Amino acid sequence: MTVDIQPACLGLYCGRTVHYINASTEIYGDCGVCPRGQRTDGDKICRECTGSPGHYDWLYLGFMAMLPLVLHWFFIEWYSGKKSSSALFQHLTALFECSVAAIVTLLVSDPVGFLYIRSCKVVMLSDWYTMLYNPSPDYITTVHCTHEAVYPLYTIVFIYYAFCLVLMMLLRPLLVKKIACGLGKSDRFKSIYAALYFFPILTVLQAVGGGLLYYAFPYIILVLSLVTLAVYMSASEVESFKDLLVRKKRLVVLSSHWLLHAYGIISISKLERLGQDLPLLALVPAPALFYLLTAKYTEPSRILSEGANGH
Repeated sequence: MTVDIQPACLGLYCGRTVHYINASTEIYGDCGVCPRGQRTDGDKICRECTGSPGHYDWLYLGFMAMLPLVLHWFFIEWYSGKKSSSALFQHLTALFECSVAAIVTLLVSDPVGFLYIRSCKVVMLSDWYTMLYNPSPDYITTVHCTHEAVYPLYTIVFIYYAFCLVLMMLLRPLLVKKIACGLGKSDRFKSIYAALYFFPILTVLQAVGGGLLYYAFPYIILVLSLVTLAVYMSASEVESFKDLLVRKKRLVVLSSHWLLHAYGIISISKLERLGQDLPLLALVPAPALFYLLTAKYTEPSRILSEGANGH
């Protein structure tokens, strides 16, 4: 194949689009932004992304998909009340909404109609923020080369959130109106109102910090899951294994946190070396066991009594 050799483009993400004249000749266009679904190679040529997301990419997308679901469940539980029988149905509806949204998002992504996507490989943090790397050759004129170098990891999250919001507005109000009889009229829709607040927040978070989240999400999962587990067990006054077994809800919460711990550990290790990484999953119950074994030593009443006795 003969190649039309031209000077390399300026900037990290400016490239030349390829125009095929025939099977043996390539002619390139002017330097500029690459079309959607393409990114520059080492020669500053725009090449179509034909790869598939790696394990870590799927784990990142799973984390971003879990965020609205976890927030839905939190606010449903927060506003449902202890005696409400509608919480379970709302939890299942939220799970259904997010699951359908995820499937539809994959189906409408390239290639359309399939449950897999083609993607560009993430090389470095700046790939998420190409708008910050538009070159200015004469320090006056800016060559705009902003494009999605991490296609489609950046925009697919926005599409997923949009489908989540649409499905929630179609399904949840009808469900809540029918079954949330134990709540007052003003309290029935508070979990939906909360979603109308946190979806814009999640959107801005992805828009501004998507690249940072991509590299930091495993550690965010571990830290938040540990903190929330400790807060929940403290607020529920769980100080022994017996207290944990009194209510099934506590076991469900504990199991959920264990799943998050495991997800965080898998995301950090990426399970690239199964022989060394799988044993790390044995650490999943460790925080809960540590809390239960040491809770009696940090009981506030005991500390105050010992302080009063001069010990």
